[in-house]
Amino acid sequence: MEDLNVVNSINNAGGWLVRNQALLLSYAVNIVAAIAIIIVGMIIARMVSGAINKVMRARQIDATVADFLSALVRYGIIAFTLIAALGRVGVQTASVIAVLGAAGLAIGLALQGSLSNLAAGVLLVTFRPFRAGEYVDLGGIAGTVLNVQIFSTTLRTVDGKIVVVPNGKIIAGNIINYSREPVRRNEFIIGVAYDADIDLVKQILTDIISSDDRILKDRELTVRLNELAPSSMNFVVRCWSNSGDLINVYWDVLERSKKALDANGIGIPHPQMDVNFKRVKEAPKE
Repeated sequence: MEDLNVVNSINNAGGWLVRNQALLLSYAVNIVAAIAIIIVGMIIARMVSGAINKVMRARQIDATVADFLSALVRYGIIAFTLIAALGRVGVQTASVIAVLGAAGLAIGLALQGSLSNLAAGVLLVTFRPFRAGEYVDLGGIAGTVLNVQIFSTTLRTVDGKIVVVPNGKIIAGNIINYSREPVRRNEFIIGVAYDADIDLVKQILTDIISSDDRILKDRELTVRLNELAPSSMNFVVRCWSNSGDLINVYWDVLERSKKALDANGIGIPHPQMDVNFKRVKEAPKE
């Protein structure tokens, strides 16, 4: 009897296989297709991420950002590949996408500040308003750029301090790059006494900037009376030099101007105030 039951079970199974042959073949094809989609997707993800990494490194984009963005692209392609493979085997991908969207929204709200710094870091390394080694002012914080990372930028100030600035604050504020242009202009305001000869002062200041080889003679040189202030006549001096010479030119021109004006008897007045006292007669006593 038991042998008969086994034979019947085998016959029933064989009959079920024959009746559902098309369905089983369809499932087999879908599974094989899903596996093929995953394999091809993995290969494409690796190739695309590798190409993006190479291109970004060739453009001298920060290695940390290049690795992060290439990895982000790779995992994004893998995620779409897995969703496509699940859809191939009959899984409802709409619910999977909804769950992933809800999870992404929750994570985004929890990490809003960090994601803002991340997006700002991507913009900084993409548009490159400054590079490592340049001297910049980032919203009132000035220093030499050491590196630009995903979430922050590191500066070294002139007095040796290390300052880490969040990238989100950098994008939201003004960026002043002092090193990008090869030449820059100095401006001096020099005040002299009202009894000084205007033409003589202009000649002295012109000779000073004309005799300095670091000052570019093919750029505009300006020496003009700029303001009649309460206690002095203020002259403006503008001249151009290489960015590397800017600060030394500024110090030297100021020092030479003071010495030359003193040598010609031209005073540089200090702010002063005249105070007059008036005696008031006392009222007669009764």
